[in-house]
Amino acid sequence: MSKICKGCGVTLQTENPNAIGFVQNMDQEYCKRCYRLSHYGDVMINMQQGIDNDALLQSVNALDALIVWVVDIMDFEASIIPGMNRHFMGKDILLVCTKSDLLPKTTSAGKMGNFIQNRLRTHGIQVVGIIAVPNLHKQEAQSVSDVEAAIAMYRKQRDVVMLGNANAGKSTLLNALMHSHDLTISHHPGTTLDLNPIPFDGYTLYDTPGMVNTKSYLTYVPETQLKDVMFHKEVNPKKFQLRQNQSLALAGYVRLDLFDCEDVSCVCYFSDRLAIHRSKAENADRLWSEHLGELLAPTIEEDASEMKKTSFTKKEDKIDIVIAGLGWFCIHGNVSRIDVYANKHVDVLLRKAMI
Repeated sequence: MSKICKGCGVTLQTENPNAIGFVQNMDQEYCKRCYRLSHYGDVMINMQQGIDNDALLQSVNALDALIVWVVDIMDFEASIIPGMNRHFMGKDILLVCTKSDLLPKTTSAGKMGNFIQNRLRTHGIQVVGIIAVPNLHKQEAQSVSDVEAAIAMYRKQRDVVMLGNANAGKSTLLNALMHSHDLTISHHPGTTLDLNPIPFDGYTLYDTPGMVNTKSYLTYVPETQLKDVMFHKEVNPKKFQLRQNQSLALAGYVRLDLFDCEDVSCVCYFSDRLAIHRSKAENADRLWSEHLGELLAPTIEEDASEMKKTSFTKKEDKIDIVIAGLGWFCIHGNVSRIDVYANKHVDVLLRKAMI
């Protein structure tokens, strides 16, 4: 009978030290990868693009279970599963938005709730309930109780499956619910590698592999850069007052050009480890061609000319330009055109302002 890793759910094996699930002997409860993740933060096998999303959705749909959809509020757009209700016809979906404490303290619960409901309507997604919780590494008692109560309300004698993007906080949430630290948690996508059934309080909780969004920076940023791009604490927005034609460079990841600015306010919601450089738009081409990888770092680009340009016209007074996997720019004021340059694989989206 096969044995699974308590950390990530993968089947354990002793034959191949370089493959997933390796243990020195079958008495061990954690695979070598989980042990190193837990003790050293070390990733030996890159699973950023190793999850088959369609196969995972089919496996989840086959379960008679309440789906707890775990979404990182700081990366909401990249967490959307296209056609979600179509994938799970007749199934109940409970939305749990994690990391709400990383938003500015001035963000009220009402404003956050309105934002979530608006985005769900925009994407045509129906859920039975919505809960927003902070980062649960400290297992805040009230937040855990709120999730437990919601699961009890909507479960209806069924099992429960946790589903969401890599790094959304599924395993962290499960550990908080179980008052345990058994599941492997890391800031590296792809930590849970297989459906992981966990007996719990008379039913089964399933942890699932983190779904991979191939249009997110998190899929392409190397492990050495992940600590720089991800939010680790309450966001510290950087604000710029812009006139005429201006350009902002987010490290070497994103270039934002704004034209004909009239008292424009641009507030940047990104990791505080990423520097933002301001220049005139007319100087931006030279800045990126001469300083990519040096002043404009970190980056995943070899040549700025290969970045994809996305253009927007601003129709609402206050909008967000969202960079999947990184964060967003909030733009308030009159501007004739917005050009965004980013990695050619990554989504750049416009939405009504969150904050």
